[in-house]
Amino acid sequence: MEMRPVGASGIKVSVIGFGCWTMGGPNFSPANGQPIGWAEVNEDEVLAGIKAGLDAGVNHWDNADVYGNGRAERLLAQCFRKLGVDRRTQVIATKVGHHRGTAPHAYDARHIRNQCEQSLRNLGTDVIDIFYCHHGSYVGPDYAGATRDYLPEAAETMHALRKEGKIRAIGQSAYSEEDFARAIPVLKPDVLQNKANMRYDPFIRPGSPLQKLMDQHGCTYVAFGPLDQGILLDKFDPDNPPRFDEGDYRNNRQDFAPDTLRGIRQKIGQIKQRFGLTDLKGEALTAALSSLASRWVLAHRNVCSAIPGFRNAPQARCNVQAARDTALSAADVEWIRSLFAGEPQPAWR
Repeated sequence: MEMRPVGASGIKVSVIGFGCWTMGGPNFSPANGQPIGWAEVNEDEVLAGIKAGLDAGVNHWDNADVYGNGRAERLLAQCFRKLGVDRRTQVIATKVGHHRGTAPHAYDARHIRNQCEQSLRNLGTDVIDIFYCHHGSYVGPDYAGATRDYLPEAAETMHALRKEGKIRAIGQSAYSEEDFARAIPVLKPDVLQNKANMRYDPFIRPGSPLQKLMDQHGCTYVAFGPLDQGILLDKFDPDNPPRFDEGDYRNNRQDFAPDTLRGIRQKIGQIKQRFGLTDLKGEALTAALSSLASRWVLAHRNVCSAIPGFRNAPQARCNVQAARDTALSAADVEWIRSLFAGEPQPAWR
């Protein structure tokens, strides 16, 4: 398993990491009641998936306080204990920012500290390797109801936590170039995170504004959603689109509609032809498509890790196939980019 550096932090992560959002199970936003989780998970199957990842050399596990309101963090710690994992060999990331509890804003300094301590307890560890600000919306109300910019105090708190040894590296997850551009010079993160896949590449595209910011500030990039929540694996039938459980975030996405799935299936068909996958079936085909999708993301400069989600050992095995296969050529990377060029950008997270 190839390892790549997380900025200048001294931390190295496996090029394939595992996203832990699915491990939190169903969940709802306390603000508006919208689903923000996934379908219920079987904890024994999650354990088997984690073991498959560890056996393949995965050392990067991406979590958040809001994933199941701490359940995903606790489950990861529980699985590590059952498997006898040496904590020092693993890089655990978690986040603060979406859950605000009783604080006026999730980036209130006291709340950041409180959530850091809660995540440390949930994860059963004395240090968080990568601690992210989960979004770039730093402006909001204070205790008196006045509008306040929390970015300076959030940055100060994160750097204080690093000096105290509570965290090792600082991350920024955000959902727009404007939010990244505003936060990076103040927060000074080691690593950035957002989605990146064949259908959505504005943050990793050569020459993009974020690429220039990363070069300027020495940041690297963790890509979530490399498989686009399974859409790029050709696993959903356009004539019988999937239905998701209550509390599953995917109910919010329009990309599972028949017309969208049909258009993507046509493009995946061209990918199968180009890369000689037309005779593959079942898990072999899924692993091959997963590998292509993650290798495409990893071919971009500044990307240190792609973090597909997982629910069980078969999905974990498909995720790690990319680490075994040869890197894509520049010509293949650009061919895939042109194949998906002009498609409406997925609207999620």
